[in-house]
Amino acid sequence: MASLTANIQTQEERKRSLPAQLVVSLVIAMSLWSKDSMRDVLKNLIDGLSEAWLKVGKYWRVACKSAITQARQRLGARVMCKLFHQLVKPMATQETLGAFLQELRIVVIDGSCFDVPDSDENARVFGRPGSRPGTKAAFPKVRLVILVEAGTHIIFDALMWPYRIGERVRALRLLRSVTPGMLLMWDRGLHSYAMVQATVTKGCDYLGRIPANIKFIAEKPLEDGSYLSWIYPSGKLRKKASQPILVRIIEYTIEHPDNPTEQLTYRLITSLLNIEKFPAELLAREYHQRWEVENTIDELKIHLLGRKTHVRSQKPREVVQEVYAWLLGHWTVRLLMFQAATSAGVAPLRLSFTGTLRVIRRAVPKFQRLNSQDLPLFLSG
Repeated sequence: MASLTANIQTQEERKRSLPAQLVVSLVIAMSLWSKDSMRDVLKNLIDGLSEAWLKVGKYWRVACKSAITQARQRLGARVMCKLFHQLVKPMATQETLGAFLQELRIVVIDGSCFDVPDSDENARVFGRPGSRPGTKAAFPKVRLVILVEAGTHIIFDALMWPYRIGERVRALRLLRSVTPGMLLMWDRGLHSYAMVQATVTKGCDYLGRIPANIKFIAEKPLEDGSYLSWIYPSGKLRKKASQPILVRIIEYTIEHPDNPTEQLTYRLITSLLNIEKFPAELLAREYHQRWEVENTIDELKIHLLGRKTHVRSQKPREVVQEVYAWLLGHWTVRLLMFQAATSAGVAPLRLSFTGTLRVIRRAVPKFQRLNSQDLPLFLSG
């Protein structure tokens, strides 16, 4: 945790028992000990320091719940957001197994929803799903769209917003973090001309699935069974004189996972037009790396938190703070896994996420037995 908080430059007006550096660590640790109370999470954070302090006659009183709440309110959400964007970057190298297709870094964009506590403020800001007349959904919900490096499961950008706003709009904004040298994958729910155009504008290649109701004309059949076609702008973009974009379409069938006698038809759209370097069979096989994002969401919502209501905070600003801390908690685990896998020469995805999480929980108190000056998080008194 110290490596995270060292990047925060917060000026305290006076000495506090819960300085900003400690509160940052505490909010991140909420996801590492997701089923513990806030006071117990704080105790876990300072447990390893107790022995060293007692030897020199110092004592640190564990703050009460209201003091922790006030400290989180002082910290706000912007610090956690900036910390996330400052620290989290794609990590894979060319030697990282499964992270690249040829020279292209595979990244995936997808979205998910999660429950937040049923408070009036959360309901007003984030909204609830639709329900039958005369009833209401049990919890307000928040949408989260993430960009994931497929070979490491590192979430290197994310956006959250109210439930009522669809994923496509925010997915387009998330393209701020794609760069040349990446291969962006998306599912059929995010397919659009605007998505293709924005990705091409960023100089990033793409491989996405096409909805069944979207039709393409085979302008030029290719030797590997794929064909070239054009994707045309929507009505609004056509009025802005947007031009059609040359694309390549790949069609194939796979066995239905629940019914072996049934076939599922997949259609993919891509900017990779070179069939010798990127044959259709290779791209069809690689597209299913997109499902790595589902495993990443599972790590977030099941293994890291494992709570019925994933977020604890009763107020919207603290919800935002907690979500970015949640993402930083996931990054902490995944970064350690990447470093361990690189040292061992194995793929990061071969390591156990839950096993690594248990290692971190055990290691935190041992790490804190370092000299107190090496961990400038606390003020004893």
